[in-house]
Amino acid sequence: MAWKQGLAFGFLMAAIAPQYARAQQAPVAPVASSTPVVLTLKRAVELSLSNSKDIQLAKLQVQASQDTAQLTRAEFLPNLYGGSGAGFTYGLPETPGGRPPALFSVTYTEQVLNGPLRGLAKEQQEQVRAQRAVLEDTRNAVMVRVASGYLELVKVRHSLELLRKEKESADKIVDVTKEREGEGYELPVEVTKAQLTLAQVQQRILQLEGRQDELEVYLRNQLGLAADQSMDVTPEELPGAAEQEGANLIAMAAQSNTRLMAAESDVKGKELRLKGEKQGYWPTLQLVTIYDVLAKSNFNNSFLVINERNFRYNNLNAGVSINVPIYSAKTRANVALAQVNLEAAKINLSNTKSQVSAEVRQKSRKVQQADATKEVARLELQLSQQNLAVLQSQFGEGKVNLRDVEKGRLDENEKWMSYLDANFQRQQAQLDLLKTAGQLDKVLE
Repeated sequence: MAWKQGLAFGFLMAAIAPQYARAQQAPVAPVASSTPVVLTLKRAVELSLSNSKDIQLAKLQVQASQDTAQLTRAEFLPNLYGGSGAGFTYGLPETPGGRPPALFSVTYTEQVLNGPLRGLAKEQQEQVRAQRAVLEDTRNAVMVRVASGYLELVKVRHSLELLRKEKESADKIVDVTKEREGEGYELPVEVTKAQLTLAQVQQRILQLEGRQDELEVYLRNQLGLAADQSMDVTPEELPGAAEQEGANLIAMAAQSNTRLMAAESDVKGKELRLKGEKQGYWPTLQLVTIYDVLAKSNFNNSFLVINERNFRYNNLNAGVSINVPIYSAKTRANVALAQVNLEAAKINLSNTKSQVSAEVRQKSRKVQQADATKEVARLELQLSQQNLAVLQSQFGEGKVNLRDVEKGRLDENEKWMSYLDANFQRQQAQLDLLKTAGQLDKVLE
């Protein structure tokens, strides 16, 4: 019996061993962290700058413009080529380029004097600077969107807390009003009004919960967080550097606005291009060296080879290629086109300066208006809190009923929410103003 038990145990282990091995090799699904990530405004902006796909795309566009500029600049650097080939000749042996067929050839070229080409290279370098300004504008746009989303999420969560308290007060008002209606002290219309207030509060709660979910999904995507990662955010005000005089902001915008920087680079690039095209009236100079190893068999039937003594296997030609323009209609047309492009770039720069200055003034006024709106909302909240304190005192003395107190709480919550909205609108106005003035990175980074 012992040997039968041992044999059965062996078969059992043989059956389960492969399944156990596969289970050991199977990847373990990651477990979502239940601990919420604690975010501050600056931390959220930092994460977004590291994970934004828009910024990554803008960086690739900068790299592409750099590579394009390098292609033109490479013409003024040493270029060495080597190669060989095979083909059939009949009659005079020559390649499509006009050179004799060679077993092996080496070519060296380098532009030395070429005004139009050098002007194009310098213009492309300015285009790289303009593309860097576009990258900076993209970074600013990402910072504004993330900061706005973060601040709105703070506001929405605070508003939800107030609305849930408001719902409790509305529930109490409905109960008290129904009780008073049963006792004959209230009309049915008052019950309907109380129920309508409760329904409106519940509707707003659902709307804000939906908005909260949208903001959380957006921020997780922008910050590179897991899809189910919870977040803790805290109420914050923009740093004090956001407060600036209007005239100071206009001066700062003239130096740091990304649209102005791009327009200025465009003008400078067009000036360099025009200067280079005008140099097209002057000669161009290029270094050229050609080394060929020829095959005698290619010239056996050619009149170029009279006898064996004047044939050379190794052939070297080195020198300069000079082109002197006597009359060039193309150069004249290129100069005219470059002049028109420069004039258009100057007009665009002038318009951009006017627009940026006007935008700074307009957005400065919006910040001032938002400040005034916030102050009104703060005083209304303070007044509502004082009225509630009076009602609570009177309730303790028996002069008012519970419904009056709960209505006071409702009014206080409404004023709180109005204050939160006003504060958020002011923060939005500040972000727009700082972005236009080119000072956003100094505040959020």
